[in-house]
Amino acid sequence: MRYGLVGTGMMGIEHLQNLAITPGAVVTALADPTSASLGWAKGALGARADGVAVFDSATALAASGSCDAVIVASPNHTHRDVLAPLFEAGLHILCEKPLATTVEDARWIVQRVAGSPGVFWTAMEYRYMPPVAALVAAVHDGDIGGLRMLSIREHRFPFLPKVGDWNRFSRNTGGTMVEKCCHFFDLMRLIIRSEPVRVYCSGAMDVNHLDERYGDETPDIIDNSYTTVDFANGVRAMLDLSMFAEGAEQQEEIAATGDRARIEVSIPSGELVTSPRVPLGSPKQVTRRVVETDPAALAAGHHHGSTFYEHQHFLSAVRGEGPVEVTAEDGLRAVAIGTAAEISAREHRVVEMAELGL
Repeated sequence: MRYGLVGTGMMGIEHLQNLAITPGAVVTALADPTSASLGWAKGALGARADGVAVFDSATALAASGSCDAVIVASPNHTHRDVLAPLFEAGLHILCEKPLATTVEDARWIVQRVAGSPGVFWTAMEYRYMPPVAALVAAVHDGDIGGLRMLSIREHRFPFLPKVGDWNRFSRNTGGTMVEKCCHFFDLMRLIIRSEPVRVYCSGAMDVNHLDERYGDETPDIIDNSYTTVDFANGVRAMLDLSMFAEGAEQQEEIAATGDRARIEVSIPSGELVTSPRVPLGSPKQVTRRVVETDPAALAAGHHHGSTFYEHQHFLSAVRGEGPVEVTAEDGLRAVAIGTAAEISAREHRVVEMAELGL
């Protein structure tokens, strides 16, 4: 399978590293308007860079006929423009999250996908972390009874430097609750198997980037928040985000509580802990196990091996051997929840999803 990559920054490099260990994947083209970024990609490819075509735009790459599938890892706000020529060329596409920075652009992408012959996959890597996938399977198998509450915590490092620091402004990212948290809103929908009806987010920029200046502008991205999401089936979910907690032992912690038991997982430890309900005063019956992740997959990126596993599923769908597991519609709905959270945090109110037409 001949792969092209549009956007050769940090996430693009992670995709190249994972394609290197994906059987049947051959990188044939790169596109990025920034020569330094292209240099990083060539360095990541090493000897495999020989013969790889290089372009300064997605339009040129799409017209070259050099690819069967394309990974879009360009800045969030460029996705709509980048995707247009790829759709015209009928290519298979794996598009990094968030699908777009606005609900309007995400809807446009969904409409274009409906008329495209290629496979379209929204890259939601967190689904494919093996410990997280084990938690999802346990909930869906009924191991905790009826799910009633879902809690997700990410306590991590600040946003990393990007070319031109484009990620310091909500107009480029959709805002932190879209850019960073769409992963978690996607997990909420996946685990709960229902759609959100209302969102309340309390958040602000309190610590990070306060001393940065870009001309006469200052960054406007949330660096900590609590978000509550009510779902149509009565389940409620909560996201606890801190982007100035790089010293935390665990970066992600997910806990699902049902009427019979609670199950939780921690990343990077990979530990899955199940705690059944017991009569008050009785001994607890906690069980623990570590869900292993392929060491090569762990070494190939920064998302606990998930990018490797995601590529296996995407490639299977392209070959007609499996379904598209993360659709453009999934991407749209994650953007919409994030957008509702951004509105809620800035206007200090509950946002009904119906306000966004969903």
